[in-house]
Amino acid sequence: MFDLGRIIATPGRTIRLKDYDTAYTGKFTTPAEAKKMLRRDVKRTAKLQDMLYAYSRHSILIIFQAMDAAGKDGTIKHVMSGINPQGCQVFSFKTPSTEELSHDFLWRTTKRMPERGRIGIFNRSYYEEVLITRVHPEFLLRQNIPGIYSADDIDGEFWEKRFNHINNFEKQQSDSGTIILKFFLHLSRQEQKARFLSRINNKRKNWKFTINDINERKKWDAYQEAFEKAINKTSTPHAPWYIIPADHKWFMRTVVCDILVQTLEKLDLKYPEVGPEGRKKLKEAKELLMNEE
Repeated sequence: MFDLGRIIATPGRTIRLKDYDTAYTGKFTTPAEAKKMLRRDVKRTAKLQDMLYAYSRHSILIIFQAMDAAGKDGTIKHVMSGINPQGCQVFSFKTPSTEELSHDFLWRTTKRMPERGRIGIFNRSYYEEVLITRVHPEFLLRQNIPGIYSADDIDGEFWEKRFNHINNFEKQQSDSGTIILKFFLHLSRQEQKARFLSRINNKRKNWKFTINDINERKKWDAYQEAFEKAINKTSTPHAPWYIIPADHKWFMRTVVCDILVQTLEKLDLKYPEVGPEGRKKLKEAKELLMNEE
């Protein structure tokens, strides 16, 4: 129902975000069609996640990155609505703590990586360290990095090293059985404005909005450039970026869930089989239960 070529950032090919339509809805003619597909995929995800947990040879890491109001929280809520909470972990990464700033930039997310058999979701991630810090290089000064004493010390080589560290980390995780899905929820500036106004005008949504959202919006072009650079540098065969059109929430959620389902299906998951010795013990256990008074 949608063209994956218009969504995935093909590894090795330079992308421009302006070439990706934020309002793209594939072949869906109505939201109802997409929501029907989403309901089907949510049910399928629940079954596959149960096998993933039992099989316990792979884990799934889902990363969400986006501008404010793109719909990260809502997508997580709708896509994961059918999953057993025991097999899923969600972490939202905000301003680093003093302890986190005292370690390397991957430390706070590395310790939150999903165990085999589980689905881990990062609402923002280590990519903040090549996104928000690129727009606000002064934030890096709090990390006490050797050789970085002012924003002038942060050059192109610094960012290249960070991209290399991320790629190496993701390759190591992939080799260990973690499937990494990276979603950039691609929102238009006009749609962000509409959603901000909705948060301001609706009292029940006021808590979602702060004046800092406007301050960051003023840096829209800088953020788009940072996202584009990060996607081009880190979309790899083992951890590709998906640029998800986010102007229509119903389409965005449907696409994310379908990509997750397709990914799980490719793993050829199955429930562990019990061998001869195990079946013998099962038979013994059954007899003991049946002979109880």
